[in-house]
Amino acid sequence: MKILMDYVEHLKKTVDLINLEQVNKISEILSRAYRNDKSVFIIGNGGSASTASHFASDLGKGTLERYYDMHKKRFRAYSLTDNVVLMTAYGNDLDYNNIFAQQLRNLIEKGDVLIAITASGNSENILRAIDLANKQGATTIGFLGFEGGKAKDMTDHSIIVKSENYGVIEDIHLMLEHMICQNLKDVVKNMEN
Repeated sequence: MKILMDYVEHLKKTVDLINLEQVNKISEILSRAYRNDKSVFIIGNGGSASTASHFASDLGKGTLERYYDMHKKRFRAYSLTDNVVLMTAYGNDLDYNNIFAQQLRNLIEKGDVLIAITASGNSENILRAIDLANKQGATTIGFLGFEGGKAKDMTDHSIIVKSENYGVIEDIHLMLEHMICQNLKDVVKNMEN
């Protein structure tokens, strides 16, 4: 029981350290991408890959009030973790470090947004994708952990979950995704009026 209580206590303390102004800034960047018909690409490895998929789903569907309205403008959000065939092809033919950058090379344009979710901030495949996005004139955002790793200095904006516990970092990254999408749902609704 003590381990459970300690985890919950650490989670609470870490949540209190989140910079809500930075969360709001990221919401504004995504809102601008929505208004300007720009694409949002999301990447991550392991647990962060599932958060990337979840984030793309929530942006694409969770921000809508009327799912049935075929004329309703929608977010152009893509999780690059979801195409297993393409990821494994690049991993096999090149190497795993290129699975995201190679996908982005075909897709990302100036003004688009890349969200990189990585606890360590040091995954080579994430860093290569950030570098490519920066060179293409996209806005880069990091959902990071620990001290931010190399990605902290490569991204335009980042939220660093200051914890040494991967579980806590990943929990809060998912929470941040939900907070941002809840905020954006209100933005999308107000744009309709």
